[in-house]
Amino acid sequence: MPLYHTLGQMPRKRHIVFRRPDGGLYSEQLMGNEGFTGPSALLYHIHPPTTITAVRRLRETPWEKDTDLALRHRHFRTRQLPVGGSPTLDRIPLLFNADIGMSWCAPDVDDAHFFRNAQADEVVYLAEGAGTLESQFGFLPVKPGDYVVLPRGIMHRWRFTSPAKMLIMESRGYVRTPSRYRTEYGQIVEGAPYSERDFRRPTELVTFDERGEFPIIVKQYNGLTEMMLDHHPFDVVGWDGFFYPWAFNIHDFEPIVGRIHQPPPVHQTFQGDGFVICSFCPRPYDFDPEAVPAPYAHSNVDSDEVIFYASSEFMSRKGIEYGSITHHPDGLPHGPHPGRAEASIGAKGTNELAVMMDSFRPLHVAAAVLPAEDRDYYRSWIAPGPAFNPPTS
Repeated sequence: MPLYHTLGQMPRKRHIVFRRPDGGLYSEQLMGNEGFTGPSALLYHIHPPTTITAVRRLRETPWEKDTDLALRHRHFRTRQLPVGGSPTLDRIPLLFNADIGMSWCAPDVDDAHFFRNAQADEVVYLAEGAGTLESQFGFLPVKPGDYVVLPRGIMHRWRFTSPAKMLIMESRGYVRTPSRYRTEYGQIVEGAPYSERDFRRPTELVTFDERGEFPIIVKQYNGLTEMMLDHHPFDVVGWDGFFYPWAFNIHDFEPIVGRIHQPPPVHQTFQGDGFVICSFCPRPYDFDPEAVPAPYAHSNVDSDEVIFYASSEFMSRKGIEYGSITHHPDGLPHGPHPGRAEASIGAKGTNELAVMMDSFRPLHVAAAVLPAEDRDYYRSWIAPGPAFNPPTS
C-alpha cells in the first residue's frame, strides 16, 4: 500500500537547487502515472537519467492464443512447464486479455541487465524463492509468499538467494488496495484483512556512481528493447513520494470468517482495472453446526476465475496439486467436486493457500501453457456411481 515514503538526501523543497559535492546539480526525475495528477515520486540522480548511447529492438513478445475455442473448464500443472532462464526474459504466458496477463517463471540465473516494464504494473507472487528486489528506490528483501508490486516504469533487478518460482500478473491499470478497505483519506479501515503495518517498502538506498555500459531492457509495445545507459542506473541519492515497489506477504492476510459461508470477495487483496486478486489462506471454518463450509456452485456471468494453488490442499477441489492453475470461464457453473461439500460439514478449518485472479472480461489461454494441460479436468465433476445394468426382458 503506497504511503508517503522517503530515503536518502534531498533539499528542503522540491525543484530548488541541490548540488553534488563537485558543485554540479543533481538531476531530478519525476516518475508517476496519470501524467502529473497520479501517484508519483521525485528522484535525485548523480547523472542525468537520459544519457542513452544505443538502442536496439531485441524481440517481439506476442502472446499466441490457443486456437481451440471450445468453452470448458481448464487445469494446468506448472510443474510440467520448462524450468530455467531469466526472471524477466523467460516468462511463460498462461492466460491474458486486454486488462491482465498472467505468466509463470522458474528462473535459474540472475539478470545481468536491468529491467523496466513500461506497459504494465506487475504483481509478482513468489511461490518460492528469497532474495532482494533491487531498484532505483532502494533494496527490498523478498521471501516466499510475497506479493511484490512493481508500478510500471520502475527499473529493477531480481537477486535470488534460493530458487524461485514466480507467478507474474501484468496489469494495464494501476494496482491498488480495494477502495472499500480505505477511508476517503486513504487510511486502511478497521476490519480490513490487513493494515499498513503489513506492507513493506524499500528500506536501504544503495547509490552507485559508476561509468560504463549498462544494459536496460524495456518492455513496451508487446516487445523488448535494449537501451544502453552510460552510467549505473542506480545512481539515486534520495527520493520521496508515493510511487515505488512494495511487498505484502500472503501469510499476513487476516481471513474474514463467519457463522456461515462467506463469499469470495472477503478474500480480496488487490484491485486493478478489470480484475481483482484474492488470497485464500489457512482459517477456521464457519461455526454454525449446520454450516456447509465448502462453497456452493456458482456461475459468475461476467468474470473468469483463475486460481493458483500455492499448496496441495484446497477445500473444494480434488485432483489438483501444488502449482496447479485452474481456469473457470465466465458463465459456466463451477463448485465443489463430488463429496467435498459433504466432507466439509463439521470440519474445523483448512490449511489451504491459493491466489485467485478474477477478470471481468474473458481470458485467452496462451498456447505456451498447453503442454501442461490436464485435458480431462472439465469432466472431474462427474461422480463415480454404480454400473448401469439395462433391464432384461
